[in-house]
Amino acid sequence: MSTPSPSPAPTPSPLSSVAAPGPTLLGRIGSLGPLLGLLALMLVATALNPDFLSVSNLTNILTRAAFTGIIAVGMTFVIISGGIDLSVGSLAALIAGGMILVMNALVPGLGAGWGTVLVGMAFALTLGAVAGFLHGFIITRGRIEAFIVTLGTLGIFRAVLTYLSQGGAISLDLGVSDRYSPVFYGSLLGVPIPILVFALVALVGGLILNRTRYGRYVQAIGSNEQVARYAAINVGGVKIATYVLLGVCVAIATTLYVPRLGSASPSTGLLWELEAIAAVIIGGTALKGGHGRIWGTVVGAILLVTIENVLNLTNIISVYLNAAVQGVVIILVAFFQRGGRK
Repeated sequence: MSTPSPSPAPTPSPLSSVAAPGPTLLGRIGSLGPLLGLLALMLVATALNPDFLSVSNLTNILTRAAFTGIIAVGMTFVIISGGIDLSVGSLAALIAGGMILVMNALVPGLGAGWGTVLVGMAFALTLGAVAGFLHGFIITRGRIEAFIVTLGTLGIFRAVLTYLSQGGAISLDLGVSDRYSPVFYGSLLGVPIPILVFALVALVGGLILNRTRYGRYVQAIGSNEQVARYAAINVGGVKIATYVLLGVCVAIATTLYVPRLGSASPSTGLLWELEAIAAVIIGGTALKGGHGRIWGTVVGAILLVTIENVLNLTNIISVYLNAAVQGVVIILVAFFQRGGRK
């Protein structure tokens, strides 16, 4: 009587080698580092100046964090996938100048109403998406490092705006500016619109990253691009989509920012790329890619603005050293992340 041969062991899915083991209790506690750091900073700030916890001050912090935070949500996808984008500040400047020129050109025909504003917003979103597509296409099809491509466009975008503005500022038509201003200065149920948009973008970003197949693909590519290819993932298409998503986030942030000043200049969006990347890294996303979290990015963006706010409210350290303090925080976070990987 013959003995039945054992069935072959199932072949593991290529994506299974990408998935990381479940976090330990210590790891879960450590993942709360950005949030615990923010809470500790808030306690110290309150002890130094009780006005820190005033509604007006907290609203100011969240409003200022909204612009960098929205961009950082898109940057999270790019960094998780193993990429980087150094051009988002310059792209914001170009989008701001471009949409102002478009709206000013439409005033004689459409007037200074919401129609003109909506067309300007649509132009901004389109330009952001196109710029993101070009980044992704050149990086994936041209096989050029993202650092090099976006370093090049960093100069290109700002140079184009400088040419369009002749080195000065491009000002929005006063009528359009009055109509457009509620997008920044208005509120809904007492909450400023930029904060509401920031919350919505973060919520949608979190759902996409954690609840969709695309989000899983982004993480798989960042963990091991070659294995992701073996798993029949369209690596090029997913990467292009991450840059398009980032471009749209830059456009959303810019449409909220333009009515603040009603103008755009070569200094618009200066260093936004560094603040966005810093927010992502402080929030716990690995710069080498593979894993990250949107809520951590949100906390990172708020933490950076809170540092600046605390320096403004206290006299412990000069406000001129704000960038230095933020730099120290970034280096410390990177150091602890490195220690956690040992």
